[in-house]
Amino acid sequence: MTTILITGYKSFELGIFQDKDPKIAVLKQVIKKDLIRFIEEGADWFVFMGNLGFEYWALEVAVQLKKEYNIQLATIFPFETHGQKWNESNQEKLRQFKQTDFVTYTYKKYQNPNQLKSYHHFLLDNTDGAYVFYDEEMKTNLSYFSSLISAKEGYFVTRLTFERLNEIIQDFDDNF
Repeated sequence: MTTILITGYKSFELGIFQDKDPKIAVLKQVIKKDLIRFIEEGADWFVFMGNLGFEYWALEVAVQLKKEYNIQLATIFPFETHGQKWNESNQEKLRQFKQTDFVTYTYKKYQNPNQLKSYHHFLLDNTDGAYVFYDEEMKTNLSYFSSLISAKEGYFVTRLTFERLNEIIQDFDDNF
């Protein structure tokens, strides 16, 4: 059994503010290609943290792949209250995270920063690797978690960077 944690940029960090933005379709093609490769290499669980943007798009792809492959999806929220103040459109996305095969949270509500540190360590200790859309050239609050992921010994990481994304897009263009 191989469990892959999926995380990355939030939609607003990528300048994506509409669900119909054409960049999402390109990202989903890349995500699908990568998830299929993970599955073919033995991944059978994909773990999400319930974030909008890359995680949500990966969830949508994984839900579709679940129809063809024997995979399981999990959402481990940091807090029970995660997303409760989101707008109605985002509440629907939150509901989709809550419909995965396994759903839990680590804390009832936010009380102090150490909870997030413990949450991140819990995720790393209970997954075998990570699929991360993050580029050190465009730092966000994911920087701390990204450095934890990179520092974990024996933990495999597949990074989707802007450079890799541009190469994949170029390959798509060259082949069509």
